[in-house]
Amino acid sequence: MTKRTEPPYRADHDCSLLRPPALLKAREERTAGELTEVELAKVEDDAIADVVAMQEEIGLRSATDGEFRRASWHMDFIYQLDGIAEAEQRLQVQFRNPSGEIEFAPAALTVTEPIRVTQTIFADAFRFLQSQVTTAVPKLTVPSPSMVHYRGGATLIDPAIYPDPEQFWVDLSAAYADEVRRLGELGCTYLQFDDTSLAYLNDPKQRAMLAEQGNDAEHQHERYIAQINQALAGRPEGMRITTHMCRGNFRSSWAAEGGYDFVAEALFTQLDVDGFFLEYDDDRSGTFEPLRFVPPGKQVVLGLVTTKRGELEDADTLKRRIDEASKYVPLEQLCLSPQCGFSSTSEGNDLTYEQQVAKLRLIVDVAADVWGD
Repeated sequence: MTKRTEPPYRADHDCSLLRPPALLKAREERTAGELTEVELAKVEDDAIADVVAMQEEIGLRSATDGEFRRASWHMDFIYQLDGIAEAEQRLQVQFRNPSGEIEFAPAALTVTEPIRVTQTIFADAFRFLQSQVTTAVPKLTVPSPSMVHYRGGATLIDPAIYPDPEQFWVDLSAAYADEVRRLGELGCTYLQFDDTSLAYLNDPKQRAMLAEQGNDAEHQHERYIAQINQALAGRPEGMRITTHMCRGNFRSSWAAEGGYDFVAEALFTQLDVDGFFLEYDDDRSGTFEPLRFVPPGKQVVLGLVTTKRGELEDADTLKRRIDEASKYVPLEQLCLSPQCGFSSTSEGNDLTYEQQVAKLRLIVDVAADVWGD
């Protein structure tokens, strides 16, 4: 089996990691006015240095900062887009788990002026991550442009600012293209667009909700794919781009269900990324059959190891599932990862740091056995 020399790697991981207690405490103290921003940043720096060292010690070939400087995987980025601000009202997102339902209520979005990027978002965070890696490739994760619209809905496009709704889409993709260019200038070679919307749209309930809001639910995924492609059209040479899709990840709960069948053909044949991180940790994700649309040259990173529970998966079971997936896409095009981040919001999922490390180590070990890499 050919050794992979560029991302995504045979053993990889999506994005967020559990925040250590000292960091959570520091954030509470900052909110209470007991710490300064400088003092909080020092706690963040120390926590990131430790978590990067952990990823390299395990043998991962890419490393993130665990998203330790964020409260949320997507909103911290979106609110830094020029022209986007928090609205007074809050969104009501229902999440489910085996015990029942919980609610996530982030602030909604509003457009205050034409969307653009005048300062590189997460620039300082990426520079610090760069300074900490010794063997791993620094990986930055950002929400895809789809998430701006999906979180904002049809009412996001204010006719007072965008009399022509198409200009909203043009500006949104242009802003992202500018951000991608800027990140390339910083030396970012591994960038991931996180996108729950393209997975949510497989769920008939989510499509019904969008239709009620006045959106074209049957073709929304095609619009999102086109916008992402425009954002990536001028990406820097040598930058590898992946996307990660899941059905929601908040305190070990999920928001949507359904296999990839509804979006698969357009997603895999049209989206101009190098690899797809796909959630495949339980029956909510459907079968591997939609992978038949994946063309040569694209990598599929199978998210077979759940981040929602602490119990460690069986290595032989993972290998059998990889073998099953290889019936639809060649083994050479497959990789292995967790199903999602361990802490998409600062609260984190219901498992311990030790369980998190054990799962990442298992991924590295299984990848070595399967691909010899």
